Amino acid sequence: MTDAAALPGQPRGGTLSGPATARAVNVLAPNASAMTLDGTNTWIVSEPDSDLAVVIDPGPLDDLHLKAVVATAEHAGKRVALTLLTHGHPDHAEGAARFAQLTRTHVRALDPALRLGDEGLAAGNVITTDGLELRVVPTPGHTGDSLCFHLPADRAVLTGDTILGRGTTVVAHPDGRLGDYLDSLRRLRSLTVDDGVHTVLPGHGPVLDDAQGAVEFYLAHRANRLAQVETAVENGFRTPSEVVEQVYAAVDRSLWPAAELSVRAQLEYLREHGLIS
Repeated sequence: MTDAAALPGQPRGGTLSGPATARAVNVLAPNASAMTLDGTNTWIVSEPDSDLAVVIDPGPLDDLHLKAVVATAEHAGKRVALTLLTHGHPDHAEGAARFAQLTRTHVRALDPALRLGDEGLAAGNVITTDGLELRVVPTPGHTGDSLCFHLPADRAVLTGDTILGRGTTVVAHPDGRLGDYLDSLRRLRSLTVDDGVHTVLPGHGPVLDDAQGAVEFYLAHRANRLAQVETAVENGFRTPSEVVEQVYAAVDRSLWPAAELSVRAQLEYLREHGLIS
């Protein structure tokens, strides 16, 4: 068995649901799959002495899960005051409208189509709820509307699908763009270097206790994959499906459709930078 401390980002072992930091509690959605890993992490975030909480990514449209999130908050003596979305993929956002009904909260997101209420989210926004501070960090790449939330008091960042607790994420072409994603990873790296962030609270998978290590791993992985794609093209494999068969041969074939999205984003990036024709 591999020591978790030796893995990228130092993932925590044990159960995924429950307290992760002094201010963040996870309620794991029952939607495990090859793409969602153990399921979607729905985060309840609040100041320890506050009776108000913010929920990030209610998850799929599953009434039992949504009611479990409410019950978890209420058991801790807290009322959900606001709902935030890291991005609009259904495994994170499909349950948001129903959750808003259950909690009578507004939903804030970058994409206006996902909002319930007048306020959206944008770079530089600082969300304050009864002493809790969350800073909005734009991190496009996985999708065009992807955001992260910096939780300074816990030296943590909630990353949605931009960084996962296990494995790597998909650049969901055409909405997701590789150049944007690399810039977003560098933005997160600056949080670890300049702002002392050391904990990643991801949208899927375990908490990571070495945020900088996780970001560096992601950047190295992307550089390696990009080089592999470029080599495959140079060897005559031109279509996305042909490149996937070469570069992702060791990856479970059930993940190949998702891998093809990333390959399309990589091919676009290489063409934009004049590295392939």
